Amino acid sequence: MNWLLLMIFLPFIFAIIVPALYKIFNPRIHTGWFVLVVPTVIFIYLLSVVPSIYNMENILVTVPWIPSYDLNFTAYIDGLSLVFGLLIAGIGALVILYSIYYMSKLKEALHNFYVYLLLFMGAMLGLVFSDNIIILYVFWELTSISSFLLIAYWYQRKASRYGAQKSLLITVFGGLAMLAGFIMLSMMADTYSIREIWQSRMEIVSNPLFVPSMILILLGAFTKSAQFPFSIWLPGAMEAPTPISAYLHSATMVKAGIYLVARFTPVFGGSMEWFWIITIIGVTTLIYGSLTAVKQVDLKALLAYSTISQLGLIMSLLGLGSAAMYFEVGSEAEVFALAILTAIFHLINHSTFKGSLFMVVGIIDHETGTRDIRKLGGLISLMPISFTLALIGSFSMAGLPPFNGFLSKEMFFTSFLKVTQHGQFGISNIGTLLLIIIWIASVFTFIYSMILVFKTFLGKHQPEKLDKVVHEAPIGMLISPIVLASLVVIIFIFPNELLTYIMQPALIGVLPHLEGGIEGLYIKAWHGWNTELYMTIGVAVLGTLLYKTYKKWSRLFYLYPNAITLNNIYNASLVKAESTSKKITDRYMTGLIRDYLVYIMFAFIVLVGGTAWLLNGISFDMSNDAPISIYEGVLLFGIIISTLLILFTNSRLTAVIGVGALGYIVSLLFVVFRAPDLALTQLVVETVTAALFLLCFYHLPELRKQKSKVRHNTTNWIISIGVGVTVTIVALAANGNRLFEPISNYFENAYELAGAKNIVNAILVDFRGVDTLLEILVLCIAGLGVYTLVKLNLERRDRDETK
Repeated sequence: MNWLLLMIFLPFIFAIIVPALYKIFNPRIHTGWFVLVVPTVIFIYLLSVVPSIYNMENILVTVPWIPSYDLNFTAYIDGLSLVFGLLIAGIGALVILYSIYYMSKLKEALHNFYVYLLLFMGAMLGLVFSDNIIILYVFWELTSISSFLLIAYWYQRKASRYGAQKSLLITVFGGLAMLAGFIMLSMMADTYSIREIWQSRMEIVSNPLFVPSMILILLGAFTKSAQFPFSIWLPGAMEAPTPISAYLHSATMVKAGIYLVARFTPVFGGSMEWFWIITIIGVTTLIYGSLTAVKQVDLKALLAYSTISQLGLIMSLLGLGSAAMYFEVGSEAEVFALAILTAIFHLINHSTFKGSLFMVVGIIDHETGTRDIRKLGGLISLMPISFTLALIGSFSMAGLPPFNGFLSKEMFFTSFLKVTQHGQFGISNIGTLLLIIIWIASVFTFIYSMILVFKTFLGKHQPEKLDKVVHEAPIGMLISPIVLASLVVIIFIFPNELLTYIMQPALIGVLPHLEGGIEGLYIKAWHGWNTELYMTIGVAVLGTLLYKTYKKWSRLFYLYPNAITLNNIYNASLVKAESTSKKITDRYMTGLIRDYLVYIMFAFIVLVGGTAWLLNGISFDMSNDAPISIYEGVLLFGIIISTLLILFTNSRLTAVIGVGALGYIVSLLFVVFRAPDLALTQLVVETVTAALFLLCFYHLPELRKQKSKVRHNTTNWIISIGVGVTVTIVALAANGNRLFEPISNYFENAYELAGAKNIVNAILVDFRGVDTLLEILVLCIAGLGVYTLVKLNLERRDRDETK
């Protein structure tokens, strides 16, 4: 097996082994130590392919799956997928190391925890490395399912179940919309390969399905990456254990939508619709997340909304940069390409500082027993290492030096300034407004970053409000956030190594026509006294002022009516949907088989009959039909009489006799048609089934006449006649319009094909052997059931007579 395929399926393989390891070694050895091997091996492998990707030697592996439908498992590594793969594996390894000390091996069901985590890791790797859009969708939905299991890990808690349900409903809704978009895209490009779809871009752009497929695919991306207004699922998902929050909601799952937009930029980029939809939604999410984060009192809720805000920032950059596809290689294309590069840079930076912050918040919760900011304070002397880590992460998130967030935030301002000055797609008309919005969002980002670190660690310590005696976390729990915080500083010092080997190849993955990336680009902290620096200084000054006066203006948040918040609208919609569906269900789920048959038959009449009518399928050609002989007419009359007898009799025994008579008359019809073998088979089957029916129905009570409403009788007549007419029309139309060679011609050569002189036996035994075997099995089961019922009834009678 190819190494790339092995890396994708390694988490799934290990997920099968984990329960056995848990059973054998727990509680002597924490299960996480075994699981840690998986992301570590994957990360080392991906590091080994960095030189190849840097040299533009992308890796492609194809394994046939369903070749007849052009569905092959094609794994593909380029610069873009490599960035995401490194984040998935690298952050995954640190999260598992952190969970070893965070998750108790005595109190927690670790086998479930790590199985779900490995399923999610494998799904994310499959998603970012898939070249086939259908395979990508399969992994996409697997991330939704596995994240649902992870969020609901503490399923005893109502909030966990609620958060898991909300995330599943919203992300699966987006996934289904995305699937529809993928199907449209494959129809336009006549392929499922993403690389081949890129090459068909010119044909796709002129297709009427271009915009609908774009909107549907963006729905999938926006729901998964918690973009406004679908962002409400992310705060609810914070009920998951902190290692899960650090993994899913800072580095991986929420970045899946970012990956999708970046991956399909070569297809839809350069169009005004793609540019404006993504940019507007991204900026809206940025300001919404930052404003909402400021008023949170739960540390994880604050981080959740800050993640929403940062995802909006990255998404808006992808929207701006997509206009690079409008231009050929040159300075104009590079103006927009800088926004894409900034998105990739901030994507990496966000994973480092936000992953570290989530882990620090988990440590605070673990050591104090609360995440409520109102109960915290004064922890700096008790948890100095945690304070240092929180300081680094928060200052990086606020965009302050000397941390990596400062570099990407400066590039963020630069990208917006350059794009708005360029004026592509009319952005210069509202460019100033967009700059004001992103600057205000940055101010509130600064405020919630300060709240996170200073409200928690400075001020007065309140031990009376805490359930535990506070102390610093064990070193094992600190290793992972220390590594991430160290990367925050290292990337600030050495950003251009990351630019050369990781970011530029990723940029080419998003914008394939820029084969050399952005030439001459050099990232540095000091660019002189420019507009971007003045914007950053303004953010820090105004942010500090608003932070100091927070209590005076925070009451403004309560002016917004709580009834029309997104969460309340979602909850009300869910309640309304449940009550409406119950009313509808109660109307048609009556418990009467007769009503269900009416629904089925009516649907059959409408769908089959209506389709035949609309598509002009009602056409008969009886010119080649043989004349009806007197014998056939007599037998047909007998069939009608037997059928009427079954319908109007009051006795089950009479009905069984009518069914048997009907079968025997059909056998005689086969004789008239010169098919003695078929007639013989029919006689045997009718004899056996009639005997079974007699044995069974003999022990049932007599049928009773029941009075029914006239409305029911009328409905029954209409449905019965409608079904009969529909079936008759379909049968006559099918008989009069032969589109294909009859299959009976094939069975005429039964002797040559099967060596059988009896064509019926050949069909039953040779051509349809498996079907016949199953039919015999069903008949045997039915016979055993009848025998059991008869036996039990006779034994009961014997006991009654004895008494």
